[in-house]
Amino acid sequence: MAKITTLIQGKDTFEMVRDKIAAILVTESANQVALATSSGEPDPQQWALKVYTERAAPWDNYTTGDIIVNVWFDTANVDTSASNTVQEQTMRGTFNIDVIGFARSKSNGAGHTPGDMQAAFNAARGVRFVRNILMAGQYTYLDMRPIVGQRMPTSISSFQPQLNTNDHVNAVGARMSLDVRYSEFSPQYEPVDIEQLSVELQRAEDGLVYAVVEYDYTNP
Repeated sequence: MAKITTLIQGKDTFEMVRDKIAAILVTESANQVALATSSGEPDPQQWALKVYTERAAPWDNYTTGDIIVNVWFDTANVDTSASNTVQEQTMRGTFNIDVIGFARSKSNGAGHTPGDMQAAFNAARGVRFVRNILMAGQYTYLDMRPIVGQRMPTSISSFQPQLNTNDHVNAVGARMSLDVRYSEFSPQYEPVDIEQLSVELQRAEDGLVYAVVEYDYTNP
C-alpha cells in the first residue's frame, strides 16, 4: 500500500541552485554591459555572457568573439553529520560552469595575432567575470538563504572544447567548479516552510537563457 499521500512536484534544490546560478550570471552580465556603456567603454559587449544550462556543446553555433557559458550539475554527496533520515538532507553539490572563448587569427600591417592565444584570453576574461559575480558578497548564499548555506569555488581548469564548425575558429574552455552546501527535503516529512523560493528561466529554442523571472518569497 502506498504511503506517500502528496504528489511529488516542483524541483529539487540542486535544480533550483543550477538555475539560480544561471539567473545570477544573466542578470549581472546585462548589468555589467549597462555599466560599461554608461562608463564610455569602447566595447561594452566584452562584458556580455551567453548563458546556457545543461547543454552538451552550446558553443557549436558560435564563431565570433562571444563568450559562452554553460552551467551544469555534476555530483552531490550527503553530509551525514548535518542530516537526518526524516526531515532534511544536507548536500554538498558540485556545479560546473564552463566558459568558452572564441577567436580567429588575424594579420594586418601591425603583425599577426594568433587566434588560439586570443581565444585563451577571452576564456580567461569570461571565467574572471563568472568568479567575480558568483563570489561577490551580495551572493554569499546565492540569494537562497537558508536553503543554501555556503558556496565556494573548488577549482578552475582549462580544457579544449570539440568544435563541429569552421576549422579556422579557435576555441578555449575554462571550467570553474563551484561547491554549494544546500538542503534537500522529501515528502516523508512535512517540514514547516521557512521561505518559499522559485526561479524561472526563459530559453530560446537552442537553450540560450535570455530572460529571468523571479517570484517574491515571504516568511510565514
